Amino acid sequence: MPVTARAPRFEGEGKINFVDHYYRDPGPGELLLRVEANAICGTDREQYYQGSDAVPGHEAAGIVVAAGPGTTAPVGVRGAVFLMDYCGQCRSCRLGATNQCLAKRADMGFTHDGGYGPYELVHETNFFPVGDDVSAVSATLLLDVMGTSGHAIGRAHLVRPDIESVYIAGAGPIGLGLLLAVRLRLGADVPVYISDLSAWRRDYAGQLGAEPIDPSVTASLPAADMAFDSTGRAAARRSALDCVTKRGALICVGHGETLTLDVSPDLIAPERAVLGSEYFRYEEMAENLDLLRAHREVMEKAITHTMPVEQLTDAMELFFAGQTGKVVVTQDAS
Repeated sequence: MPVTARAPRFEGEGKINFVDHYYRDPGPGELLLRVEANAICGTDREQYYQGSDAVPGHEAAGIVVAAGPGTTAPVGVRGAVFLMDYCGQCRSCRLGATNQCLAKRADMGFTHDGGYGPYELVHETNFFPVGDDVSAVSATLLLDVMGTSGHAIGRAHLVRPDIESVYIAGAGPIGLGLLLAVRLRLGADVPVYISDLSAWRRDYAGQLGAEPIDPSVTASLPAADMAFDSTGRAAARRSALDCVTKRGALICVGHGETLTLDVSPDLIAPERAVLGSEYFRYEEMAENLDLLRAHREVMEKAITHTMPVEQLTDAMELFFAGQTGKVVVTQDAS
């Protein structure tokens, strides 16, 4: 049966009101989820301050409560929601590049209702089952923290398979995810340098094994085979590229500002590259689930706070103050 339930409405200027919201029955190929958890992301900032017609939240995990015709996921299974409702038929999708779909049906939490509400309607194709052994809070790690960071490392390996040192600009959730992913995928002996304007985040990254750098007082960054920018800031990207060694690369993960290049000294002479890395492919979630199960204690360190949806405004303010890692907003199971 269709459901009307209280969901947060992002009014803009940091104001969130809870109002009645209608959720229809799932149609062919669709699932209705009862959301259990949704992680806050830096890209929620625009909706928080500018408002949103849709219920935001693009890092959701929940349980199937109703299934439409033609679906196979059983009611009661838990899973995570892939942000991009990819078509599955275009050239990109046929190659597995679902993060580059040419005919997306939706971006969940942006164009269609997302995971800060009590329910979420999704196509089964962008729902990833995880099983009962993984909590909803942990399942959110499969998205931006593990998915985006793992994909970025894969992009880096296209340029250089022998990565012996890493620099990360930004110690927010994506930066912390990159740090933890480097530790697991490249080995604990690979030095990781990480910078952030937030002293809290620098200190926390240091506790996780990085060498923290204060960009406001450091004149030059250490040389690194590979640099990742999770900030989206032009100055951070420029500094990151400057520290990359010969035959290395800058992987741009954070959306945002520009990057100015002097092609001969920046790219040609050192044979360096600049690559973009957009989210991740749906097919990568299976490998990341195995990694999460094998190293749950490590990956869960990216989450520093869990807060109930009733405290959503407080959670947003805390997160945007730069005093947290990943903040996960939870829903009452009732």
